[in-house]
Amino acid sequence: MTEAFPTGTSDTQVRSVAKALRILNLLAEHRREMFLGEIAKEMQLAKSTAYGLLATLRDFGYIEQSPLDGKYRLGIRLFEVGSVVANGWDVRHVAAPFIQALVDKLGETVHLVVLDKGEVLYIDKRESTKSLRIVSQVGTRLPAHCTGVGKVLLANLSIREVKRIITTKGLARYTKNTITEFNRLEEELKRVREQGYSIDDEEIMESLRCVAVPLWDHTGKVCAAISVSGPKSRFEGEEMESIVDLMVRIGQEISTSLGHRS
Repeated sequence: MTEAFPTGTSDTQVRSVAKALRILNLLAEHRREMFLGEIAKEMQLAKSTAYGLLATLRDFGYIEQSPLDGKYRLGIRLFEVGSVVANGWDVRHVAAPFIQALVDKLGETVHLVVLDKGEVLYIDKRESTKSLRIVSQVGTRLPAHCTGVGKVLLANLSIREVKRIITTKGLARYTKNTITEFNRLEEELKRVREQGYSIDDEEIMESLRCVAVPLWDHTGKVCAAISVSGPKSRFEGEEMESIVDLMVRIGQEISTSLGHRS
């Protein structure tokens, strides 16, 4: 299994702390209880050294030892600490500086949305600095099938769940570009999954284009989406390509800040 954490040491690391953390990583990656001898062998440590580290981690609740066979496993304290961290990963709070950076760089309107009851719910918005702006507001709900953010969120659901939403909400037409057939929507969602972003090409409003990307949380699920929107005239050619590249990168950075490991 690929090591997900650094294993070497640097001038700034305390060796005993680094070894203790590597033991936690080892148990997490093996996903099972392990004997002292196994841990010492994989860590390339003397049994006495490994025992001392394990005993310290056990005293603080980060490691538990079976009273039956003496095997070691991760302790409940890690769950408690992880819960505190997870509760601090509020998507609006985490995404806010990235959203503002997008507005500062592009000068276009940026939205943050979640999927709620089969619709996209706008939970944050930063306004364009340019003369032509998008009329929207926090709290607005829009259909998922004809918005960039909606297609990103639908693309990361099971096909069964997508069918359930469409059966309930329908595929209403808003412009000549709106997708109103389920087979076409299914093809579009497959393309969105493969490329990692979606484009609303005048599908909910004439002359409006949008680029949206998913945000992944620490559980590995898509929890929200962000989009940048503007007039079609400002979303074409090389400019459009650079916007897509920037949005994909920012989406990855926000996801990492939410605890996602790709």
